[in-house]
Amino acid sequence: MPDVFRGSYTVTVTPFTEDGTAIDVAAWKRFLDWQMDVGVPGIIVLGTTGEFLTVSDEERRELVETAVNHAAGRMKVLVGTMNAHTPHAVRYSAEARELGADGLMIIPPYYYTPTEDEIFNFYKAICEAVDLPIMLYNNPFTSNVDMSAELVARLTRAFEQVRYIKEASMDVARVHDIIEATDGVMNVFAGERVVESYALGAVGYVNPYGNYIPRASWIFCEYAAKGMWEEAKAIQRKIDAMQDIIGEGHPTYGHQCYSKALAAAAGYPVGDVRPPLTRFSELGDEGLERLDRLVPIMEELDRFVDDIEARAA
Repeated sequence: MPDVFRGSYTVTVTPFTEDGTAIDVAAWKRFLDWQMDVGVPGIIVLGTTGEFLTVSDEERRELVETAVNHAAGRMKVLVGTMNAHTPHAVRYSAEARELGADGLMIIPPYYYTPTEDEIFNFYKAICEAVDLPIMLYNNPFTSNVDMSAELVARLTRAFEQVRYIKEASMDVARVHDIIEATDGVMNVFAGERVVESYALGAVGYVNPYGNYIPRASWIFCEYAAKGMWEEAKAIQRKIDAMQDIIGEGHPTYGHQCYSKALAAAAGYPVGDVRPPLTRFSELGDEGLERLDRLVPIMEELDRFVDDIEARAA
């Protein structure tokens, strides 16, 4: 297949208007320009960070169509087309292809705890309907199933377009296991533990931090790919410090409202989240206090990358 995906792909927020009732198209285009201006090689629209469960079919089409047309080939656009009902996932995937997406990211059917055969047949139905590259998404915490390296290998053998996976099982050794089980065919994108994943053979990162520190969080993947381990680790430590602040007292995906607040702090407002997620405005002084701790780390990351790039020049 012609498309080759490498590096950090921002899994984007979905910009909403101030009242949360519609997609803010103008804010979306400004956000996309920001990603391209700093060198991000690709984005993934309508992942978990993009609140895909809260977006209507009409909004989904508007968001994807705007992204593809505005990027105009300057960066890759992948689309999350997951749904627990197979015909819906097939329909979303076909629509993404129609709109010009470069690829798809698809988690197995969630909630049902499907068997491996049911997961296989789910992807089979999508592969029979569309010919786009597919990035599997292994996240046991949201799908309630953990795709084994053996199942991933079975899917790569059966379907030529299944050549990418976001591996977010929290078992970093799985990166190695998947590469071995697929004879090196599968291209692994880290879901966490990025530097460690690259050391084990990962070629990319599905990156939620790209929503507010896009430059630093794509470039440290480039450092890892080049074997600049100390530089990559130094950036990862600063990103981890941000995650520690965001994660204090919040559930697994409490970061969405912070992603949007931090994007605004960086100069790219994208609205707030939709229910049932907690809006940043509802956090009150707690949110503002954490923002006061996070913004200086963002600024520090910019200076740190500037220093590295100046030394390399």
